[in-house]
Amino acid sequence: MTKTMRKYGILLGLTLTACALAQDSPLFPKRGYFRQRFGTPSTRVELRPPVRLRDFVVTDRLELSLKNYLELVLANNTNIAIERLNVETQKNAILRAFGTFDPSMAATFRNTRTKTPTTDVLSGAATLNQLSQPANFTYAQTLETGTTYTVGFNASKTSTNNQFATFNPALSSALQFGVTQPLLRNRGSFVTKLPISIARSRLKVSEYALRDTLMRLLANAENAYWDVISARENLGVQKQALALRGEALKRAQKELDLGALSPLDIYQPQAEYASAEIQVSQARFQLAQTEDALRRQIGADLDADVRRLPLELTESVLPPTDTTSMDPEKSVEAALRLRPDLRAAVQSLDVDELNIKSSTNMMRPDLSLSANYSSSGRGGNYFQKTDVFSGDGTSSTVVNMVPGGFGDALDQMFGFNYPVYGFALTLRLPLRDRAAQANLADAMVAKKQDALRVRSVEQTVRLEVLNAVTNVESSKASVRLATIARDLAQKTYEAELKKYELGTNILFIVLDAQNRLTQAQSRLLTESVNYRRNLLTLLRTTGELLEQRGVAVQ
Repeated sequence: MTKTMRKYGILLGLTLTACALAQDSPLFPKRGYFRQRFGTPSTRVELRPPVRLRDFVVTDRLELSLKNYLELVLANNTNIAIERLNVETQKNAILRAFGTFDPSMAATFRNTRTKTPTTDVLSGAATLNQLSQPANFTYAQTLETGTTYTVGFNASKTSTNNQFATFNPALSSALQFGVTQPLLRNRGSFVTKLPISIARSRLKVSEYALRDTLMRLLANAENAYWDVISARENLGVQKQALALRGEALKRAQKELDLGALSPLDIYQPQAEYASAEIQVSQARFQLAQTEDALRRQIGADLDADVRRLPLELTESVLPPTDTTSMDPEKSVEAALRLRPDLRAAVQSLDVDELNIKSSTNMMRPDLSLSANYSSSGRGGNYFQKTDVFSGDGTSSTVVNMVPGGFGDALDQMFGFNYPVYGFALTLRLPLRDRAAQANLADAMVAKKQDALRVRSVEQTVRLEVLNAVTNVESSKASVRLATIARDLAQKTYEAELKKYELGTNILFIVLDAQNRLTQAQSRLLTESVNYRRNLLTLLRTTGELLEQRGVAVQ
């Protein structure tokens, strides 16, 4: 429609890339990481009030064209806001799927003091008193290829009263590297990214579902607009009928006063006038109900000031001027190309295909190659002793003490003079994996079911479009015939009124002509509104409603 309408349509945009998702989770040690991990999330939900309602207030009335009304529906409708939030879960699923490749770090530190009575002289003391303080740090991550690597560092400090100890306190350090590469199951970036691909595909399904739901909600909102128009025009028809019956009653009362009408004949025009008053009253209450429903669609019921304002809808119900016949097959082709529920069903087949590949991967044996390498170092105060095993049982003698520290352990560790390395092949072969086989079978069945659902949706789409085209064509013919009937009823009423004024007709026939005129006017109004509704239904069934109303969902 207009740029303003498209601006509100863009608020429904759903495009989200993996990079944008990844940025939502800050890395250590950025400031956002600590704020996210240690901050207290606010659970308070603040709902914004309806917007732009006062932009359409004109002289104490809420004046709305169909275009402006739909703008307010997109901006303030609660149901549309709820449906938009449903997509957020699928966006979060993509972020969750990336969690497989998130690095992790673990750190531990222990402080242990032990006192143990000894049973032999080789223990180095009558009561062995030891203090152990080990610390470990590990970093691990899984790469897109399925490779898992770990980097670890550990250090320890041990103090003891053992007289045989040559390093006291004894300091040690070690650096380990480990790599594990799957060779069959979970091998390759395609397999490891399957959860991400499935989450992205499901996001597309939810986007199509949102478009379908949005079309239905927008169609319901527009129908609410036409409900008010129909009720307003019906009230006008009933008021016109009341005025005609009022004139007939006045004429009959004058004739009764002049003696030209029997007192028994005055009851008929009085009854007709009372019936017309009832119809006006019912039409007025019906209009109030439809206006309340329309206010809810645009959120005006949430604003205490705006909801008291009377509504002024500027659209008029005019008979259709398009007399060309529609091509049902072209409408069906457009629907098969645009219908979001059909596209969602087709997208589900992609999800099924990915699930089959994931289940096939789990059927494979788990064969992996592992490699590890480590380097260690030693440090601390070195006590050079003599007479360690003296025959007289006396304690050993410290000849020399060489001071040392943790730096010595690190120098030896990074000198890589004391390496430990190796590799391993690990095979986990399920001799009979019925669970994985059942999962694969379920994935195949799910795809077959979704393929049948696609066919069913295609058949449903075709039938809905054909019915919608038929209803539009039927409405065109009904409006044309109702217009002719209204014109004839108007001419008939005027002719019967002239006859009555000339004295060649009775009042009953004039009243009957008035009733037929009112019925013809109501029928024309009903068929004109039905044409608008059927045309709206056709746009929804062909999937063109959002584009026709200028709503952009990206």
